[in-house]
Amino acid sequence: MDTVFKGEHLLPGQLGQFFVVLAFGAALLSTIAYFFAANDINKLDKSWQRIGRIGFWLNTTSVIGIGVCLFYIIYNHFFEYHYAYAHSSRSLPVYYIISSFWEGQEGSFWLWTFWQAVLGNLLIWRAKSWESPVLAVISVAQVLLSSFLLGVEIFGARIGSSPFILLRDALELPFLKRPDYLAFVRDGNGLSPLLQNYWMVIHPPTLFLGFASMIIPFAYGIAGLWQKRYKEWVGPAISYSLFAVMVLGTGIIMGSFWAYESLNFGGFWAWDPVENASVIPWLTLIGAVHVLIVFKNSGHAYFTALFLTLISFVLVLYASYLTRSGVLGETSVHAFTDLGMNAHLIIDVLVFLVIAVVAIVARWKELPFSQKEEETYSREFWLFVGSVFLALSCLQLVAVTSIPVFNAVFGTKVAPPNEPVTLYNIFQGAFAVVVALFMGFTQFLKYKKTEPARFLINAGAYLLSAILIGGVVVWLTGVYKLHTVYSLLTITAIYAVLSNGKVLADALKGKLKLAGSAVAHIGFGLLLIGAMISAGTSKVVSENATGEMYSEEFAKANNPRENIMLYKNQPVQMGEYEVTYTGDSIALPNHYFKVDYKKKDAQGKVTEQFTLTPNSQANRKMGLVSSPDTKHYLFHDLYTHVSMAPIKYEDELRQQAGGGDDGHDAEQNDDSNYDAPVPHQVAIGDTIRYREGFMILKALARQTTLQSIKLKADDVAVGAELEITTHGKVYKALPVYLIRGNNGFDFAKKVEDAGLKLRLTKIIPKDNKVEITVYQQPESKKQYIVMRAIMFPYINFFWSGTIIMVIGFLMSIFRRNKELKTV
Repeated sequence: MDTVFKGEHLLPGQLGQFFVVLAFGAALLSTIAYFFAANDINKLDKSWQRIGRIGFWLNTTSVIGIGVCLFYIIYNHFFEYHYAYAHSSRSLPVYYIISSFWEGQEGSFWLWTFWQAVLGNLLIWRAKSWESPVLAVISVAQVLLSSFLLGVEIFGARIGSSPFILLRDALELPFLKRPDYLAFVRDGNGLSPLLQNYWMVIHPPTLFLGFASMIIPFAYGIAGLWQKRYKEWVGPAISYSLFAVMVLGTGIIMGSFWAYESLNFGGFWAWDPVENASVIPWLTLIGAVHVLIVFKNSGHAYFTALFLTLISFVLVLYASYLTRSGVLGETSVHAFTDLGMNAHLIIDVLVFLVIAVVAIVARWKELPFSQKEEETYSREFWLFVGSVFLALSCLQLVAVTSIPVFNAVFGTKVAPPNEPVTLYNIFQGAFAVVVALFMGFTQFLKYKKTEPARFLINAGAYLLSAILIGGVVVWLTGVYKLHTVYSLLTITAIYAVLSNGKVLADALKGKLKLAGSAVAHIGFGLLLIGAMISAGTSKVVSENATGEMYSEEFAKANNPRENIMLYKNQPVQMGEYEVTYTGDSIALPNHYFKVDYKKKDAQGKVTEQFTLTPNSQANRKMGLVSSPDTKHYLFHDLYTHVSMAPIKYEDELRQQAGGGDDGHDAEQNDDSNYDAPVPHQVAIGDTIRYREGFMILKALARQTTLQSIKLKADDVAVGAELEITTHGKVYKALPVYLIRGNNGFDFAKKVEDAGLKLRLTKIIPKDNKVEITVYQQPESKKQYIVMRAIMFPYINFFWSGTIIMVIGFLMSIFRRNKELKTV
């Protein structure tokens, strides 16, 4: 007899799994139909194409159905489903529930599949004569992506991982076999603290839209070979490649924003293997765009354009393998764990690699190779060379990032570089120097051929200007103290900005069609300048000169010399700032620390003051997980994060939050955290002095409410209105004394920020006085934080360059689409 499990909601999971199977089957149907439609020589019978469309629309509907069912399960906290249990919790607000939707592998695969379905429907509407071959390729991708969500076993081999698997089927735990097991599953594991940031609500959808859009130029390239339309595919491929580059680049930079605002490594790029995996196809497709333009304008470099276009999507799939197979588990903090889909992921890469290789080999003899060599003084020649350098930079990234793959395949034990950040900075910086130089001088070249003398004069004049300006910038910012590559890259990036600035100025005079590329190049140049200066000359402001090492455990993950300790309400001089840890606030699950910054002139007058609120979570699996807060200036940022703090776990905070509702001490007899109590008999207006300040009894007030105690008619509850002044701040407190019958009870009031607990312990009517007993935290038990502060100079060049670059891509897309309409 089958066990009946109490409280399970099986319908949404069953419906979701039905949609998974339907999505796979519909994509397969669409692939077959579009294949036959593309091979219909006469193109007269549209029945196969209609079936292909129906299949794709059915696939799209099913993908949406999967998403609706999964979100319904997560939103309603149906923890009988493993995905909801593993990635969400009851405490998550709605926007983080959305983030938990794609935290896991299954959710991110769904996101990729969804965007690919959206783009496929766009192509059904716009592709016209290209619809059948292009949609056939995209449908193959939909088949493979849908298969990753199947979660079925065939001949003992598991295909995919379903987001609708039940907890009792996913985990082998004895209590999960009980009919009432859900009574013991009160909450889910929750979202990783590192992902509880608004950027993680919008960064993954943007990134996966970028990944999904990479299939379109690939599909056009394959369709061009398949249909023997060797040149016609280039025009639409340029437009869609620009879109993919724009969106994927935006997604990558959003990841930088997330790292900068949420992670505590102190920067926006760490050359993590997963970061590298996303940027590699972006760079190759940028190279492809430029070589496609070269071919369109000159007829040269056809194979290079085709190769870079096709390999870009294959590298997207390879990136997916790297991040999802578990092979990067020991070298990356961002990689997914292995779900047993290693072979499945490899097959996904090989399918599209084989499609590309077979298509090229089959049509090799018919490809439109140019027999005429390009002119050295032509723009297309140097665009081609620049694209080759981009490809070489990717080769270095792929080689180093893939070391764990090589070890797994060949059984070797090659160790990753000891200083990967330095290695990447130098190698990629050197490639970037060449690319930035090309971005500069190619603006003075024309297609076909340029007069050498005029080119050398114009390019040389701007290069000389860049050297002079760059020299000043390098000197003033201190970049010259770093590696020579950093100085050269700063100068060549300035050269690229100046040269493209000239093009933009000319465009504004009437050559508007050139504006898009110029704006994109200016943005990329500014991005490089900002990255070099801000990352290369960032300075730790929180220098620890006390010699305090904190602990061995702390020193394993942090540099004690770059972290200072702040006791609550005790100012500390930190560089040009006086910083004070003034208090805390809790917005579960985050614990926020208020750090007051003051800048004073020689006379001690405060010239600037602001408060930063970095936050942390105490996580039982990950320890202290901190997110920084940043003060933004026009020319620099001041970045602050907490590296150590004695805070409670989220469950403890929730329990504490439920203990009282009026701020009175819920633990009346817990005095172990305070010095011996000191009683003071005072009248209204009297002052009580203590070690770190003073307090004044302002008034005595009759209380009408007290916690959850209901006052009787003959009860007397008196509150002492106290005003506490400490370290320049003023706090209010109201300890209460209750008289019920012949008995007296006092209710203490904690003033956490002042390190005090106050009790109204006696009322002395004959002297018109009351007794206030003061408990003060000792120095050894005062609240504290250890924090790190970094100054990033000129980082706004990086962020503004990103925005300008995206605008440039958008302008170029409009231009290329307009050209397509005129053909």
